[in-house]
Amino acid sequence: MFDKGPPAPCPAPFNMAAYVLAAAQKLPQKDALLILGKAEVEGWRYDQLERAVRGTATGLLNLGLVAGDRVLMRLGNTVDFPLAYLGALAVGMVPIPTSAALTASETDLIIRETTPKAVLRDETVPCADHPKTVDLATLRGFRALPPAEYHLADPNRLGYIIYTSGTSGTPRAVAHAHRAIWARRMMFDDWYGLGPEDRVLHAGAFNWTYTLGTGLMDPWTLGATSLIPTAGTPADALPGLIARHDATIFAAAPGVYRQMLKSGLPMTACNLRHVLIAWENLSHRVAESWLAATGTDVFEAYGMSECSTFISSAPGNPAPSGAIGRPQRGRRVAILGANGPVPIGQEGTIAVHRDDPGLMLGYLGAEAETAARMQGEWFLTGDQAVMDADFQITYLGRNDDMMNAGGYRVSPIEVETVLAALPGISAVAVTDVAGKADARVIAAFYTAPAALDEPVFQTYVQDKLARYKQPRLYIHVPELPMGANGKILRRALRAGYEAPQ
Repeated sequence: MFDKGPPAPCPAPFNMAAYVLAAAQKLPQKDALLILGKAEVEGWRYDQLERAVRGTATGLLNLGLVAGDRVLMRLGNTVDFPLAYLGALAVGMVPIPTSAALTASETDLIIRETTPKAVLRDETVPCADHPKTVDLATLRGFRALPPAEYHLADPNRLGYIIYTSGTSGTPRAVAHAHRAIWARRMMFDDWYGLGPEDRVLHAGAFNWTYTLGTGLMDPWTLGATSLIPTAGTPADALPGLIARHDATIFAAAPGVYRQMLKSGLPMTACNLRHVLIAWENLSHRVAESWLAATGTDVFEAYGMSECSTFISSAPGNPAPSGAIGRPQRGRRVAILGANGPVPIGQEGTIAVHRDDPGLMLGYLGAEAETAARMQGEWFLTGDQAVMDADFQITYLGRNDDMMNAGGYRVSPIEVETVLAALPGISAVAVTDVAGKADARVIAAFYTAPAALDEPVFQTYVQDKLARYKQPRLYIHVPELPMGANGKILRRALRAGYEAPQ
């Protein structure tokens, strides 16, 4: 168990958006955000950023919405996303950010579960019907309105809702408090090595929670500058952007690093100190290749939708080969067995203490499921690991068969439920497997009287599953491996596919 004392308590009263944008009072003329196009750069100073957020908040209030109302976000990869997110939070509303890749039928389930009072929508993003929809032009018009006052209240109140996929086979709504942003302070030194002088270039989309936290809100909290490439920027253009815009820290998912290395372009960037990785484990081979190509270290982090990143390597505290890092100072983390923390060097389940300020309030409307994830005072992540005497943690894999595809965690049951209804299939099992260049992709193994053509599968799932949930491989097998209890052994499928031929 790692326990070096608790973090400083979150101030009260508190507002997440006010906390993130506090630098606007001290550094109004400083660049908060630069959106990097191929030929042009769109700049946002801190005073402009806060004015747009608080104007958006006023517009939402003018619609008749009040603090506590839920607002579903169906927005694309544009600056509209963080402005709307923080605008809702500023006046105590509860934003529900969602992936633009979701289909209309998937959003219908979300609307029924969360009962939002309004939907903020880019018309190009799929969404089920809702009686109170705010279009993009109207939303952008809110920015010029007079600034709303921040809604300051209990830091433990509901702040926002995000979605993850669980072993139940359906996406789960994760409820977080305003205080969750306060917990991210522990990342500044123990993952990012971040200061107000930094220029952080994040390769992700505006409407991805990894970008929203690491690429935008955390740099803004410290008064640093965020650099975000425009939608559609290819990986081989990123080295040039890093150098041209004096990025000091770069963040991306592992797949982006693999693509950049594959491009073979010169990777020199005089001001780049180090790079960050999260959402998917990076192979040691790729990390070594990146260091050799750029001379910059890679610092990895582990977290989940239910709790902000809480294990990481960092400048001055690199992880040994094979490890993902140490718990951040202020965190209380254990490796648990059935009877509590296991001895050093023994495998167990990664767990974080229930008092961690970054831990969720719970699964929305699912008290029993929330309670099932607790073991005494610990929240069980469901991931297996080993901790050594220096508190370095080596990740061993998931114990719940969750898949990781391009940084997204996906439930195999959700995908299997969709595929099982396809005529001609007898049975199906889905897992993630190692693809090219260490990337993991979703593979569907199925039994059927005869193999089906791949386009049949692709056509069938295209409007039933978000793109990142759709299998990339469809493999006809004579039978699916079963355990003694009749359950499909997905790990056996994965091991058989990945075994040397």
